[in-house]
Amino acid sequence: MAAKLMRAVRYSGYGGGAAGLEHVEVPVPAPAKDEVLVKMEAASLNPVDWKIQKGVLRPLLPRKFPHIPVSDVAGEVVEVGSEVKDFKVGDKVVSMLNTFKGGGLAEYAVAKENLTVSRPAVVSAAEGACLLIAGLTAHQALTQVAGVNLDGTGPRKSILITAASGGVGHYAVQLAKLGNTHITATCGARNIDFVKSLGADEVLDYKTPDGTALKSPSGQKYDNVIHCATGIPWSIFEPNLSTNGKVIDITPNFSAMLTFAKQKLTFCKKQLVPLLLSPKKENMECLVGLVKEGKLKTVIDSKHPLSKAEEAWAKSIDGHATGKIIIEP
Repeated sequence: MAAKLMRAVRYSGYGGGAAGLEHVEVPVPAPAKDEVLVKMEAASLNPVDWKIQKGVLRPLLPRKFPHIPVSDVAGEVVEVGSEVKDFKVGDKVVSMLNTFKGGGLAEYAVAKENLTVSRPAVVSAAEGACLLIAGLTAHQALTQVAGVNLDGTGPRKSILITAASGGVGHYAVQLAKLGNTHITATCGARNIDFVKSLGADEVLDYKTPDGTALKSPSGQKYDNVIHCATGIPWSIFEPNLSTNGKVIDITPNFSAMLTFAKQKLTFCKKQLVPLLLSPKKENMECLVGLVKEGKLKTVIDSKHPLSKAEEAWAKSIDGHATGKIIIEP
């Protein structure tokens, strides 16, 4: 019997941007024994998706061509592997797909049970899909590296969040606000009121002199920086940090890795810390729970049908989205 086909969007080589995407029909994947097959209701784009296409992680990613990108999806379970215990056909879920394999820009995708969580009815598919790479990155940076307790306990910390109106940034502001923190944030002028509404105590326009210098209007020295922007040298951060201040870089490049290594060797108190996301099911469940309780909201920049995925791709590459970019079937 012929395999059932599905619509998908893929690329067949490095480079090309939105123009390099191809609309194809391919067989629906079959779940392995520890996987579920999810019918996609929403997929969320992240900058890493187009950076992989650009060749930034060559030769590690993608593992092979052609490649169906995107790892953050929400939808309905339509088939389960033989050893899956926690899910059944018909369950609504949020899944983070294997980064090496991708597969999110398609009508169906397979996901590991250990990176799939239930999605309550009050959390939409779009909200759920957005939470994964962006939400988990913000959560890991704040709770595991910066040491912020989301229940508001612990010593008060002064936090700077750069690019605070973007995908990771807008979650970081809200999560930091749940802790005992003072939040300074940077963004473009058009998003200042938006970032204040998320809970930032003070907001800098990154194009002004103080914004470029990252100087707190109230004279704060930052205990931790959740660095979601690019192109800011260590020399700008260093004078703004407290004695043991850390810059947590969510998109570390080679230069950042060298700075990190040098500081380790010289026992610097102020440090740049590269963050490599380590997704965990319990953190996914935590984020979904916060959305359910109304303590965390997802801001969606735009929604695009799968048939126009290249529009969403181009918008993500442009880099000026407020919140998250969604693709729906």
